[in-house]
Amino acid sequence: MESAFETNPLIERLPEHLKQFIKPQNYEDYTPINQAVWRYVMRKNVDYLSKVAHESYVEGLQKTGISVDSIPSMYGMNRILKEIGWAAVAVDGFIPPNSFMEFQAYNVLVIASDIRQLEHIEYTPAPDIIHEGAGHAPIIANPEYAEYLRRFGEIGCKAISSAKDYELYEAIRWLSILKEAEGSSEEEIKKAENLVNELQQNMGEPSEMARIRNLHWWTVEYGLIGTVENPKIYGAGLLSSIGESTWCMTDAVKKIPYSIAAADQSFDITKPQPQLYVTPDFAHLSLVLEEFANKMALRTGGLEGVKKLIDSKALGTIELSTGLQVSGVFTNVIEHEGKPIYIQTSGKTALSYREKELVGHGTEYHAEGFGSPIGKLVGINIAIEEMSPRDLRAYDIYESEVVTLEFEGGVKVSGEIVTGTRNLQGKIMLIKFKNCTVTYGEQVLFQPEWGIYDMAVGKEVMSCYAGPADVNSFDMITHVPSSQTIKSIISEKRTQLEKLYAEVRNLRESNNKEVTLLEAIFENIQKNHSDDWLLGVEILELANQNQWKDLKDNVVFYLEKTKDNRPEVAHLIDGGMQLILQNEPVSVS
Repeated sequence: MESAFETNPLIERLPEHLKQFIKPQNYEDYTPINQAVWRYVMRKNVDYLSKVAHESYVEGLQKTGISVDSIPSMYGMNRILKEIGWAAVAVDGFIPPNSFMEFQAYNVLVIASDIRQLEHIEYTPAPDIIHEGAGHAPIIANPEYAEYLRRFGEIGCKAISSAKDYELYEAIRWLSILKEAEGSSEEEIKKAENLVNELQQNMGEPSEMARIRNLHWWTVEYGLIGTVENPKIYGAGLLSSIGESTWCMTDAVKKIPYSIAAADQSFDITKPQPQLYVTPDFAHLSLVLEEFANKMALRTGGLEGVKKLIDSKALGTIELSTGLQVSGVFTNVIEHEGKPIYIQTSGKTALSYREKELVGHGTEYHAEGFGSPIGKLVGINIAIEEMSPRDLRAYDIYESEVVTLEFEGGVKVSGEIVTGTRNLQGKIMLIKFKNCTVTYGEQVLFQPEWGIYDMAVGKEVMSCYAGPADVNSFDMITHVPSSQTIKSIISEKRTQLEKLYAEVRNLRESNNKEVTLLEAIFENIQKNHSDDWLLGVEILELANQNQWKDLKDNVVFYLEKTKDNRPEVAHLIDGGMQLILQNEPVSVS
């Protein structure tokens, strides 16, 4: 796959189904205005966040090689991230939650490489390089937090989704794209908002994925750390939003001690958050995560776990007490006294042990699905997997024997045993039959004409989780985005303005002391681009640095007039002027 960033061993070991989301960064696509937006946000952030963010943030900016002056290149980021055991890849906007978390499990940061427009400089609902590069990346330099992020990914990617979760993901992705794009009509945005609201109100009982995404939101994205009375910021959504990082510190935002209760607090991605959770330290995040994981089907298994997989209508895995793993789309379960006694998949299925597909038991062999009884045999206290060779011989569970195995709950398996497959402890985990009939009461579950019957062995379902046991068992390269991010509209006037931004940037980087060049640019924006404010701030910075008093006074006057004409950006202009002038007054008479 072509990429615009250096690879490293962490990226190379990613499975193909994750690599499908990676796209080139294409650094040359960033315009001078994009660079100015990055620089404004980062200068404001470093100035403000050095006071209110967790101490790891400013330290992390240095460790991860993120510059205040320029949008980070994946080349530089990956060289430096490698030193702390992480890597970064570029993607196009939101990717499915399971995939996002699986990247984290591999110690890889997913970075949406697009950048917000100037009009959305304070906040964008769409993921962008400011949010991910300047928000997520610095904090992972803290080892305790980095391990939490990795562990969250490892657990989160196994969370079972509902059939409606993916539909909601697609709707939110499209809404975020519309809200960030130039030229989106109010009608389009309203229609997208209505769809999201309608889906959110009809999701039914929250899935594991929905609940763990809540935990992710209230920690990784919008987390505070310290005490309720004196919190610091560590969540990437707050670190990357110059508006919300200030808002969140006011009394208007309720502060709540972080606990597992956050899993049941939903969020609205398009609005400022009315409440935030405060963890006492990063270690506490891991304690809550493990508390949540203990209630997931990943660890509880059982009938409820199997039903979650069936309801998801997606590829999932059950692991039996022998360690045998069955991966496929589960469509049916027969239950007895609150336990699953027969499980059934439809379509391609694979059998694995310790995340490695068993030889001869891939999706080509089990192309039409797989079904097997679960549990103990009637009247026998010892489970098949716990039987010694002598026990197996005594119960005729032996090569070439014709046997009828009746399981508790009523499933019967009758046929000639061909062979058995054992796990590393020597326990039988799979028995192969020929001339086999499987029944449940009057219902025929398998008949001899269908060929060889492979019966899984396990007295109980220990674990149920999303995705396959062996990622190589299935062709998972199926990502076809329902929507693409929308690029900025290129007009002649916009092109001319971009050139002016580039000229100012070149003057600053070359340390050019020729005031007439800057004066000409300033005259141009007053005449042709009077609604622009950020370039005025950049010109003021150079005029102030070089002590060009007349130009400085003229630019301050221009910016004050712009504040009157565009009150919606007045606070942004003030913020930029305060950075430059520090304790000097920002108004002129």
